Amino acid sequence: MAAMFVARACNALVDRAFADARLLRRGLLDNGYAELPVTSAHATALDLLPPLHKDPFDRMLIAQALVEGIMLLTADANLARYPGPIQMI
Repeated sequence: MAAMFVARACNALVDRAFADARLLRRGLLDNGYAELPVTSAHATALDLLPPLHKDPFDRMLIAQALVEGIMLLTADANLARYPGPIQMI
């Protein structure tokens, strides 16, 4: 669900605030956020992406957004160049 773009935001929070990642994860789960596992459908969707960006983790986030039909929020201009449910914040 919303966990994909929340994961990016959480990574930024951990980097900026030096928060304990385990506590942050627990807090998100306790507040109704769900984790989004990587599936074979996500992996096969990688072939549909144009070669705009080489970071494999970022490309997987985009593939998950496409497959799951959820919005990926990002502050990364490289990711925002992809077509699909991606919004620059």
